Amino acid sequence: MCMTSRSHGRKGREPTPDLLELVAGRFRALAEPTRLAILHALADGERTVTDLVETTGLGQGNLSKHLQQLHAGGFVSRRREGLFVYYALSDKDVLALCEIMCNRLESDIDSSKKIVASR
Repeated sequence: MCMTSRSHGRKGREPTPDLLELVAGRFRALAEPTRLAILHALADGERTVTDLVETTGLGQGNLSKHLQQLHAGGFVSRRREGLFVYYALSDKDVLALCEIMCNRLESDIDSSKKIVASR
């Protein structure tokens, strides 16, 4: 999305400073481990706030604060049904970002182990 035509062979325009600020804001929303845990708790489908409190172990106030930030960032959707509010992932691609980073971390660990083993 924000890659230049010089990087990775992709064609496209240089991202503007405003676009980069928007992207950085999205990444800031994901930079909190608690929010990542909430996103993973929603991987199997929508859940109520009560379900998420039980799954994450967070207090309702703290959970609501994080859900509000995830919603503002476009990572989760919500709907009200009676007394309950249901949250769901807006797009499963957000979990793909996590998977990419986990794979990168595994690769880095493997590389470090090889370096240490060769001493």
